Amino acid sequence: MDHDTKVTALIMAGKRSGVLDPLAEQAGVSQKAVVPVNGVPMVERVARQVADCPNVGAIRIVAHEPDEIAALPGIAALISAGRLSFAEGKFNLVDSVFSGADEAQFPLLITTADNCLVTGEGYAEFIDKCLAAGAGAAAGLALKENVQLADPVGQKRFYKFRDGEFSNCNMYWIGDEKALNAAEIMREGGQFVKFPSRIIKAFGFLNLIRFRLGTASKEKLFAQVSRRFGFKLVAVELSDGHYAIDVDNQRTLDVTTRILQRREGEAVAG
Repeated sequence: MDHDTKVTALIMAGKRSGVLDPLAEQAGVSQKAVVPVNGVPMVERVARQVADCPNVGAIRIVAHEPDEIAALPGIAALISAGRLSFAEGKFNLVDSVFSGADEAQFPLLITTADNCLVTGEGYAEFIDKCLAAGAGAAAGLALKENVQLADPVGQKRFYKFRDGEFSNCNMYWIGDEKALNAAEIMREGGQFVKFPSRIIKAFGFLNLIRFRLGTASKEKLFAQVSRRFGFKLVAVELSDGHYAIDVDNQRTLDVTTRILQRREGEAVAG
């Protein structure tokens, strides 16, 4: 695999069955993915940045309600250009990933529709580092100090390793079909800090102990997990702490809006 490889990007834009997200309800839309942030719907922002990444070829949005998303101007333009298509969202994140990966060209970049602060350059950095590491699967992480430099309250959950504390950037890599099994790591949202039993299921009991005690570096822990899975699983440290801040609730919506207003200026109504 070389650095001219074109990656298929999966943008996860599903919704919880039967539940209207509070941010969507507040914005008067039917799903969180189309909630505007500084005037632009979240999924449209992400699709634009993914499309601007030179490493990305095809783009698939995995969604339960694609029509509302397809009507967005930026999305419609990518559909017309033959760059973007939809895959069916399923009842959980892992099965949705499998749906998006069906007949897709590997490798896969997986991101989420609420990753509003990741730029095309950020996706390119992640892809380049995955390729350079020869990763079968990978997860993007940002150092706590960099995340707090981006915004002191933008992210509150960090994973502790011997070499520092890191936050998940909702960027994942699946190098080939064999490594697609790594999607199990993301089942039920991948909230391992809050639900340690999920680490046991995915990583094994000894790795849970090492993880909870913070006694292993991220590289060593991922190498141990790689042996469990049978392919190379890599922790990719990204340079910009903004990439770990996504839109989960009103607090992070306010943080993300504030950061985007610094970048772009305030949205003009109408």
